[in-house]
Order: sequence, then C-alpha cells, then structure tokens
Amino acid sequence: MDDYNQNWNEEQEEDSLFESEEGPQLHEHFRFTADKGQSFLRVDKFLSDRMPGSSRNRIQLAADAGCIHVNNVPVKSNYRVKPLDEVSILMDRPRRELEIIPEDIPLNIVYEDDVLMVINKPPGLVVHPAHGNYTGTLVNALAWYLRDDPIYDPSDPQLGLVHRIDKETSGLLVVAKTPEAKSHLSMQFFYKTTKREYQALVWGIVQEEQGRIEGNIGRDPQNRMLMRVFPEGDMGKTAVTHYKVMERLGYVTRVKCRLETGRTHQIRVHMKYIGHILFNDKRYGGDEILKGTRFTKYKQFVYNCFDICPRHALHAKTLGFVHPVTGEEMDFDSEIPYDMSQLIDKWRTYANTKEL
Repeated sequence: MDDYNQNWNEEQEEDSLFESEEGPQLHEHFRFTADKGQSFLRVDKFLSDRMPGSSRNRIQLAADAGCIHVNNVPVKSNYRVKPLDEVSILMDRPRRELEIIPEDIPLNIVYEDDVLMVINKPPGLVVHPAHGNYTGTLVNALAWYLRDDPIYDPSDPQLGLVHRIDKETSGLLVVAKTPEAKSHLSMQFFYKTTKREYQALVWGIVQEEQGRIEGNIGRDPQNRMLMRVFPEGDMGKTAVTHYKVMERLGYVTRVKCRLETGRTHQIRVHMKYIGHILFNDKRYGGDEILKGTRFTKYKQFVYNCFDICPRHALHAKTLGFVHPVTGEEMDFDSEIPYDMSQLIDKWRTYANTKEL
C-alpha cells in the first residue's frame, strides 16, 4: 500500500524527453466490483472504505488527476457508485515491475550491431506493455528476438527502447542493447542532438510554406487522456515543432515535421493548435470531415480514405544520431507504409482531377 500511496500523492508527471510521441501509459493498480446490492455511494467514500490505508483526500486528488475510472471511464470524486460498477485506479507508472513475456512477433530491423538496433515499427503495434496492452508489444517482440543474448534483460530499464512513438504511428525507433549505449543515446535525445523527421497528412491547406510551432504541452485538465497546448504560463512542458509543406492536396496538406523536443502527442497536438488536425486522428477529432464540400460523392470519398488508412496519418520517417561506440553519424530513412502512401495517392488524384 505504501508504494500506491506514494504514487498517487504525486501529480501525474508528463512523459520524459525520451518518450517522444508515445501516448499516456496507464497501469491498473487496483480494481473493485460493486456488489449487486450496492447503494448509491460517492466513489471517494466507496474507495476509502475498501482501502483503509488511504485517506479520502488522497482519493479525491487521484480523481482530480483522472486516475479513478468507473467502467473504464474517468470520473470525479462525487460520482455515485452503482451496483456492479467496475471501479479501478490507474496510474502512469506500474505498481510493480511487469513480467515481460517473450513473444514471436515479426520485427522489421533496419540496422543492428552489438550495442543497438534500429527498428521500423508498423502501425498498430504498441511499443511498451501498459494498461490494456500487457502482451503483443514491441518490447515483447524484442524479448523474443534477443532471448539468447546473455546481456539483454527486457525488464532492465537500463536497456531497450530509448524513445517511443504512439501505437498508430509508424516509423523508426532505436533500441539499446547495453546500458552504456542507452545512456549515451538518451543524452543525445536530452540535448536535442538527434535528428527526427515525421511525415503527416493534415486537414486543411497550410498557408505558410514552413513554420515553427512553440507552445507548452501538458495533459488537458478536462480530459487526462488528451494533451493540449498551454500558450501562456508555466503549465505543461516546453515543446517546439518545425514543419514544412511538401504537397497541397485539395482539402488536405502533406507536411514534414521536425521535432526539437519530444512530448506526448507533440505533432498531433501542435498541428491541431495551428488549425490542422491530423487526418483520421480519432483522439483529436480528425476522423470527421473537417474540410471540403457537402456533396455526397465527396463525403463517400473521404470515408473511403478513412478506410484506406484507418489510423492517424503520421510516420516517423527519418532518424539520426551518433553511434555510442564508434562516434559515427548514423542516419536512417524509412519508406512511408502502404496504408499512408495509398491515402496520399488517393488525395493526389483528387487534387489533380477535382472530380468530386
């Protein structure tokens, strides 16, 4: 219980500099099921009755931070528990170390030597085990692939992923196979000497050929599963994204984004901040028809585009860093995956024909 109290007594921290575009990682610490005869009772009282080691005030603070969920939905401390409600407590860090189970999941390895690997992650693959995704992740795949390496321990935080990207984001990641390599690479991310470029398809016509977006990013107080920009004050953490227009394709724009920092959902949130939500970004509203005509044929065209690329259109295309042992400049480039390239081609055809 001490570990739990310490965890939620702190404000949920933002992701580290090394976590890049990865979304908030939630870990279930406790779960309670209300009895069939449960009377309507405030959730803070419900939990304090079942957790005598935790004060009601701590529970209320946890609810304010979005840590108390009922039936998988975050609630405030005045929510009244009903019969058979599933009440859970979720945190952004594990209650205890997770057992990493090696799983035979294919990996697209772009480069490998004795101290590091560069992997091209497909869309849909979760990077690290967390609430709702304890297996089937990139970390599980690495545990299988490196199972015969006597040095590699998938549960050792000094090894493994140096940075992260979202489940639905595709693209390049670097993995450290030794503690020295991870320390060296992590410092490069910390001091912003790595080179990272993404390509994205966003709603609307971006007017400027290129630009710089700066605005603190932090969790939205109204919905802790979302991130938002805080343009003034000291909320959130400094975030800088540089963008450049590659193609204007009708009612969408293909852009290249270079990260100067690596915050949770940084590109997704920054592009929304300047009025250009990523195409089919369900979490931030990009899965609606935000630009275009009212014609039925056009609407069907967009719905077909959603089906072609059923995720937010974002790919981590390039990655550059200094090799931690040789000192060599390492630069990698990856092809845009099939779903996103097909999506771009479809919009390119539309922009050239204007038939809809």
